[in-house]
Amino acid sequence: MYKKNIKVNYYFRILIFYFWFLFIIGISIIFTIFYAASKGYLGALPSTRDIENPTMEVGSEVYDANGILLGRFFSENRTLITYKQLPKNLINALIAKEDIRFKYHSGIDVKSFLRAILSLGKKGGGSTISQQLAKLLFTGPSAKNKLQRIHQKLLEWVMAIELEKRYTKEEIITMYYNKFDFLYNAKGIETAAHTYFNKKVSELNLGESAILVGMLENPSLYNPKNYPKRAKKQRNLVLFQMKKYNFLNRYRYKKELKKPIKINFKIQKKDFELLTYYGEFLKKEIQESLDEYENKTGKKLNLYSSGLKIYTSIDAKMQDYAEKAVKKHLSKLQILFNNMQKKNKNYPFLNISQEKTKRILISAMHRTSLYQDLKQKGLEENKIIEKFKKPQLIKLFTWNGSKKILMSPWDFIRYQKSIIQSGLLSIEPSTGFIKAWVGGIDFNYFQYDHVSQTQRQVGSVFKPILYAAAINKLHYNPCTKISNEKFHLGKWSPRNSNGKYGGFFTLKDGLALSINTISARLISQITPQPVINLAKKMGIKSIIPEHPSIALGSADLTLYEMTGAFNTFTNYGFYIKPSILVKIEDENGNLIQDNIDISKRQVFSEEVAYIMLKLMQGVIKYGTAKRLKKYNFIGEIAGKTGTTNENSDGWFIGMIPNLTTGVWVGWEDRFSHFENIKLGQGANMALPIWAYYMKSLYKDINLIYHDQLFFRKPKNYQYNWEKCIDNSSLSIKEDHNNIFINEENEKKENKNFIKEFKKIIDINENLNNNKNNENLNNNKNFDK
Repeated sequence: MYKKNIKVNYYFRILIFYFWFLFIIGISIIFTIFYAASKGYLGALPSTRDIENPTMEVGSEVYDANGILLGRFFSENRTLITYKQLPKNLINALIAKEDIRFKYHSGIDVKSFLRAILSLGKKGGGSTISQQLAKLLFTGPSAKNKLQRIHQKLLEWVMAIELEKRYTKEEIITMYYNKFDFLYNAKGIETAAHTYFNKKVSELNLGESAILVGMLENPSLYNPKNYPKRAKKQRNLVLFQMKKYNFLNRYRYKKELKKPIKINFKIQKKDFELLTYYGEFLKKEIQESLDEYENKTGKKLNLYSSGLKIYTSIDAKMQDYAEKAVKKHLSKLQILFNNMQKKNKNYPFLNISQEKTKRILISAMHRTSLYQDLKQKGLEENKIIEKFKKPQLIKLFTWNGSKKILMSPWDFIRYQKSIIQSGLLSIEPSTGFIKAWVGGIDFNYFQYDHVSQTQRQVGSVFKPILYAAAINKLHYNPCTKISNEKFHLGKWSPRNSNGKYGGFFTLKDGLALSINTISARLISQITPQPVINLAKKMGIKSIIPEHPSIALGSADLTLYEMTGAFNTFTNYGFYIKPSILVKIEDENGNLIQDNIDISKRQVFSEEVAYIMLKLMQGVIKYGTAKRLKKYNFIGEIAGKTGTTNENSDGWFIGMIPNLTTGVWVGWEDRFSHFENIKLGQGANMALPIWAYYMKSLYKDINLIYHDQLFFRKPKNYQYNWEKCIDNSSLSIKEDHNNIFINEENEKKENKNFIKEFKKIIDINENLNNNKNNENLNNNKNFDK
């Protein structure tokens, strides 16, 4: 018996020895591995700088002139919040569900870790909130390979401890919530709150907080939008954990369990709806400022990830008024265009052959993504065209909203070219700040910007630049008389659109009535080069050919250039480059860039500018823009209309003392246009948009635009030709369809126009009510 006990004790001692030996070896190995991991021997670790400044990409916010958030530029749609903004329930739910001993451990919870190992993960994971944050910041998604995942875990342990050394518990929770990706472009808890519940994180209630915490385990699996039943079970689990750890009482717990899952889902679009026409222009201005800042300081800032605050000159109200004005007029104009083209077999093109039409459509086809995909697959050109001519379900733009219809991509291209397009730009004269920018009719369907990208023939809207050059160089005044006789300059023989010649006209009458022979004689006297030089000084960078025909507006220029040039008149001879960017602040509110000190250059004297404003007031009072009177405007307005060959483009640039606004109307292709000048002239195509827009501004008492504003006369003004102006032009009466205006004829034509317009609307309403008459494949009644 004694020997037996000795033998048992011997084996027991051996067992104890090996146990402690293996335990010490195991601890040593773990310590060695952990030490190796912490020193980076098992893989590169983030630097101290990375740990102290973890990557937390935050998009830049863009504000309008009144501090209204317009949108964001971002690669990750994230808005950083502070610990104080987190609701108490959101914090308690996180701790109860993910890490109940969070406040007591130093990054690793041994008890949870052992529990996870012994239960093989069935009773929850062993990762602490600090480890999960380390994973989000540094190690990324879990590796599928087990050895790689073990390696990741080791690094997460090390980084969790490092994070705990440098940050408070509150900071760790805040970083975790700011970093987590809740899907649907919702990076961080603030964006998630807006995405799933359309509210701020500070406004989340208990149930909503539990839903979002439940998503932390797997945002795809427990997503309330796609899987409401799973999300509800997960929410209830979070609530149970909160009750278990006394964050909730039994009564509140049972009450919350009965509530259904309710979300108010609103997906956060790329750039937060800043995908608009002026977006690219604004980006360019911002990047130039950031490059300049980097050159000065050596610090590089990123528009998409540095959390900048960008303040613009855009006024959200004015932008809205401008967009509505464009839609109000063009939706009516579209009806007229569609109905007048019903008998046109080559709709919407006029005066071109079928062969040329085919070339236009093929050229447009080559620019589509569908063509690029088919070409990449190796299809030949004729096969691709066959594909394009097969009907498919296509989403169409209409003025009454989008609709899906069976149509071939080929007919869709033709349909797109029938839609009237427009651009509007509104500039503050004294600063050059852009208040409204409408680059097209709908960015979702037409991304091409008609303000800064589209170069179109400017027509008579160019004439004020010619007149300014003549006045500046030859010292003419508004009462200077020029012959209206037929004129020849080499092979160039400009014609008046009414076919009438003879007599003399003052400069003011010549501009107001847009008489071509007057413009032709002026450019013959000063030659094209001084006009081109002046245009360049007024901000026009596009090529202007050195040909006398530029006097009648033959050059292709942008609305941005022309409106900026006209703003030189309103700004009394000083050109300021039109700009949107006002200032940039970094994430801490430090000023990076501001455009308060406006750089401007004097192009001509105040006197010349004032003379030009007086001349262009004649355009409004009795000239080609006389129809502006029917909108009952009071106060001083100067402006100029423009109409190009075959009515392809209609222009109007109007100025009040504190705002310059330019409007262009046309089609994607120059061969789409109205047949007659009554509908195709700038006074009919573009001027009404300006009128609707300005009416809205005048009615808004919170804005600074009203009819009591006057163009100021220069202090040392010496010219005395006001009486000449008052007595001139009052006897001029000509046909309104031509350049000259007969007031009585215009009234009659307006009445006939209204009657015709009402008939067309009635016809279209009947067609809309009868869906069987719809036949888009035959290019009839597009967009009723």
